[in-house]
Amino acid sequence: MPRFQNGALLPDKYACVLAALRESAVPMRVHAPEPMAAEWIAAVHDPLYAEQVLTASVPPEKERRIGYAVTPAIARRSQLTVGGTFLAARLALHYGYAANIAGGSHHALPDTGAGYCVLNDLAIAANRLIAEGDAQRILIVDLDVHQGDGTAVLTAGRDDIFTVSLHAERNFPVRKARSSLDVPLPDRTGDETYLAILSETLNKVLDRFSADLLLYQAGVDPHGDDRLGRLALSSEGLLARDRMVMNHALHRGIPLASTLGGGYGPDMHALGARHAATILALAEAASAPAYPSQT
Repeated sequence: MPRFQNGALLPDKYACVLAALRESAVPMRVHAPEPMAAEWIAAVHDPLYAEQVLTASVPPEKERRIGYAVTPAIARRSQLTVGGTFLAARLALHYGYAANIAGGSHHALPDTGAGYCVLNDLAIAANRLIAEGDAQRILIVDLDVHQGDGTAVLTAGRDDIFTVSLHAERNFPVRKARSSLDVPLPDRTGDETYLAILSETLNKVLDRFSADLLLYQAGVDPHGDDRLGRLALSSEGLLARDRMVMNHALHRGIPLASTLGGGYGPDMHALGARHAATILALAEAASAPAYPSQT
């Protein structure tokens, strides 16, 4: 979605993420995904809504829930975003870690998008990976500041997908869904308390659910400087979070694929750098090059 400030076109956040990764000089490969096929989108979302997105004919009331118009360009970008998460997951199964430099669209619900999310790449990718035999049991860890309500709804009742959401309790969405495990946190939780709760949560979940793939929604909006964040994590706290998730996955021998998720503010370059730092921290913790898939 193009953004303007004082009449000037702002840079795209996703382009800023890729630029920051390249400027890091860390060895990496960039892969361009295929658009996710319509049948896999309709296997998770309501078929009518899937058709509305793919034909750029989303009704105005649904576009208002999303937060912007679903143009043909946005429709294609949404398909590529889902394809990016699917590709990152398949690369992670081979290399141990890979990242989608978009995705994490966890508010998209069965028959509508919401909260700047059009299609739920996490749920669609997880469903296809299991259906095609790439994975049998997938853990989705969502550490965006907002609850992963759409992912929870779209995967509800499945015993082969486990969803975990640590989020600010007093935050969007007002009506929370029920994840496999929800951990609502008070405003201004801060690094020390957050990391202690996260460690306890990951241990509990990984003892309870044996996964062969971890999909990580690594939103950076818990950061204290984020426009929509409320949890007051520092930059180092955010990176400690990412290293912790990777270390828990490594300890259990679980490949990990990450997506972006939320990050909001007027400075796209700063946001891009924050997202890139998360990807680089995960790659470093995995002791492997970063393998981002480009959308």
